[in-house]
Amino acid sequence: MTEDEREKIRQEVQEGTCEFMHVHEQIVEQVEKVMPDEQQLLDLSEFFKVFGDSTRIKILYVLSQSEMCVCDIATLLQMGQSAISHQLRVLKQMRLVSYRREGKTVFYTLADSHIQTILAQGMEHINE
Repeated sequence: MTEDEREKIRQEVQEGTCEFMHVHEQIVEQVEKVMPDEQQLLDLSEFFKVFGDSTRIKILYVLSQSEMCVCDIATLLQMGQSAISHQLRVLKQMRLVSYRREGKTVFYTLADSHIQTILAQGMEHINE
């Protein structure tokens, strides 16, 4: 193999392209059958964007440990109540947290065990 040929291959690898076009139709058809529709993928993307904010991750983590009110979360995270309330609103809209009223106090908790699993798996992944 000449140096020019090696260089061409290096460039193609860097560009992420194949040297020649060959579609593996059986693989493509197999994956196409199980591929979620566009709206589902957009919803999944929005779901994961919520996890892209460290304050929301902190809130989810503390709620994975115990049910808490805004005052508790604000104290624990050393943040203002309005900042916590804003993030809780986002988490509620994405159905990641749920709440219950007790008199004038609102207590928040994770919406379901899936959220705890996602957090645990994320922590496991980064600690490997």
